[in-house]
Amino acid sequence: MFAVIKTGGRQYRVVPDDVLEIGKIAGDVGTIVQLGEVLVVGGDAPVLGSPTVAGASVAAEVLDHKRGPKVIAFKKRRRKNSRRKRGYRDEITVLRITEILTDGNKPTIGPRAKKEKPAAAATAGDGDAPKAPAKKTAAKKAAAKPRAKAETKAETKKAPAKTAAAKGKSSKK
Repeated sequence: MFAVIKTGGRQYRVVPDDVLEIGKIAGDVGTIVQLGEVLVVGGDAPVLGSPTVAGASVAAEVLDHKRGPKVIAFKKRRRKNSRRKRGYRDEITVLRITEILTDGNKPTIGPRAKKEKPAAAATAGDGDAPKAPAKKTAAKKAAAKPRAKAETKAETKKAPAKTAAAKGKSSKK
């Protein structure tokens, strides 16, 4: 089954488990939103709306809110100071279509549960959490950096310096 929905002035053909990016809509990440403007419900017996299908909606889970690519509008004319540069980025909502609803039904499933760890990994530890590998302490890292700087300073100081007598001899000629 598929549906054609209209949101943000655009039309999208969707099927369950589709992921699509649309213009920003209200809703927190992980919540289920209903998109009510369904133009076509397809399947064995397609239903065309005039303009929308009565009682049909699409349930979708909000995955993310982000911003689209930067679009720059640059205008330049021949005369002095007649350049204009304007840019913007669209705000986008990423959705996963969960189900297509008809006859005024409500969504039957909530947000998708996070996948659990395999049972073999959970029983292997017998309730004890594995220890994380020891990390270098901040003191060790801080001690390593000054040594490297000191070595480079020592190398620069080893360069021979000109003496005042050598400078005086060359300037009198």
